[in-house]
Amino acid sequence: MRFENSFVKNIQRFFSKRRDIRRESGNTDSLYHEIGYRFKDPELFRLAMTHRSALGDRMAHFQSNERLEFLGDAVLGMIVTDALYKRYPHRSEGRLTRAKSVLVSREALARHARRLDIGQYLFLGAGEERSGGRNRHSILSNAMEAIIGAVYIDGGVSSAEKLISDHMLEEMDRAASDKFHRNFKSWLLEHAQAHGLRGPEYNVVDESGPDHRKFFRVEVCLDGLSKGVGQGRSKKIAEQDAAKNAINAMGLKK
Repeated sequence: MRFENSFVKNIQRFFSKRRDIRRESGNTDSLYHEIGYRFKDPELFRLAMTHRSALGDRMAHFQSNERLEFLGDAVLGMIVTDALYKRYPHRSEGRLTRAKSVLVSREALARHARRLDIGQYLFLGAGEERSGGRNRHSILSNAMEAIIGAVYIDGGVSSAEKLISDHMLEEMDRAASDKFHRNFKSWLLEHAQAHGLRGPEYNVVDESGPDHRKFFRVEVCLDGLSKGVGQGRSKKIAEQDAAKNAINAMGLKK
């Protein structure tokens, strides 16, 4: 994938006006080393680091990293699913699905992005910069997916697979363990009891699909207040996901 010369010249002109120009020059070598991949087309890396806030109204016709994020999400899901399928040949679909949900979650992506210090390479608008966008959970997780998409385009599936294997699959055994998944609901219950909170109460807010392949969305409440929503192919999986998301949303540490 190559970009038109006019796009390259204009976007370079735009970024050259920014005070944080160091992020797009030699400093990228550090991240290339950390992720173990050097882009043949550096513009793909630049695009992966471009949040839509950096473009603004006057630059709206240029691209942000959202399309690469969309692609990276699909590539990540495919590679993680393949790795789980091969590593655990006797695990059921439900158990593999639970493990995958942990490995590709927003929380996991943001955690890996922080470890790689991706925030310092992002191109953000002034408002997003002032509001702490470089450390924002959603922006970092999206940027991680965008990098995966960019590596996939630049180097093919083998390069994307190596990137994901090197940086995102070290928790695979932990994510696949039943003990890990059982802990979320009991962890949340212990927190509620320790602080005198009513609940947790789990409520199905939506279910879809045919009877043999239902998909559930479950909300968990403490003291009558919604604390998280989860989803899965059974109520139990969705409840575990809701408990996990509530724990993360409340910033609880084990």
